[in-house]
Amino acid sequence: MATTAPGREAGDHDARDRDAAGRPRNARPRDGLGRPLPHGMTGVPTTPDDLALPPDESLREAERLLAAGRPFHAHEVLEAAWKAAAEPERDLWQGLAQLAVGLTHARRGNTVGAARLLRRAASRIEPYAAAAPHGVPAGRLAAWARATAERVAGGTALTEQDTNPSLVDRPAPGTSPLELLRRWEDSGATWRVLGRSPGAVVVALLSCDAGEEVDRLHATDPEVLAYIGARDRSDAI
Repeated sequence: MATTAPGREAGDHDARDRDAAGRPRNARPRDGLGRPLPHGMTGVPTTPDDLALPPDESLREAERLLAAGRPFHAHEVLEAAWKAAAEPERDLWQGLAQLAVGLTHARRGNTVGAARLLRRAASRIEPYAAAAPHGVPAGRLAAWARATAERVAGGTALTEQDTNPSLVDRPAPGTSPLELLRRWEDSGATWRVLGRSPGAVVVALLSCDAGEEVDRLHATDPEVLAYIGARDRSDAI
């Protein structure tokens, strides 16, 4: 006679949540941080398993979800992009997904796991700092992830505002990248080229006094490329 494992009634395996293809799937509703809720409660919609967005749309959607205080759902979007990414970008997308997972754990109160994931994310993102694709401010994001990991490890409770990093460099509305660069120079500050690739350049915007990096500009605008030319710094002659 067939027996069942202790604590399980015969036929329990047939009662598992499954999708249309018969794969096991947890259909329990989830809250805004991805935690399962009891059956029957109204949860926050999750990301479709077959989500397929272009990279730029994935970044915009992930930013929207982070701004809405839903880092778990942002992670789902970034994970889908990671799985679909070509090899040169895969580590970047995995790092972005880990960053969102780290923020999820931080908001859930898992400080040890959050700090560990944020540091892993920084290590995966940082190598792209010289010329990250899609306007991702890789250097700044890596520094932000490490600083946030230290805050979490030190016992700081993060709010929605603390878990809403910008995933894409964008100039102020109505300001072209070339205008932004010229205004930076007009203010007495300087810039330095960090990396070049065909049709793109990454520029560090430096402070007036100590020459410390304040921000980065990722530009593909032909006017910016022509303005910078072969120069490595704004003060190059």
